Amino acid sequence: MTDALDTALRLVRAQTALVRRFDARLSGLHGVSLADFTLLLRLGQAPGGRMRRVDLAETLGLTASGVTRGLAPLERIGLVTREPDARDARVAYAALTATGRRRLTEMLATAEETAADVFAGPAWPAADVAGLAELLTRLGGTGPTGR
Repeated sequence: MTDALDTALRLVRAQTALVRRFDARLSGLHGVSLADFTLLLRLGQAPGGRMRRVDLAETLGLTASGVTRGLAPLERIGLVTREPDARDARVAYAALTATGRRRLTEMLATAEETAADVFAGPAWPAADVAGLAELLTRLGGTGPTGR
């Protein structure tokens, strides 16, 4: 096995472990998955807490139908609403509700705690965390603001 393949497979396993950890915490405390949280976080960062569904899909690296499927349960539990465009009936926005904004604040605190737990202790000095973020960016990974 090449070093490149070994590294790629290690990254995939690490990503799977992180998703499980975040899913467990977010689901247990807030009833949402990491994917739900990521979607809500992007909406929360958008001007006015809303985005066109097509832009949300592009930002998250999903298809339009994938975003629609992701938004449906969040709409049912009152965290997100669908807003039509006043000038173009073909355009739909996904928008955080007031409840969605409040809940997102709580979810963000849980996600911050989870991330701090992951990178805690002497095994993860701040310089290593920053270095890992830089390496992941080179692979195409972006942070919560899309940068």
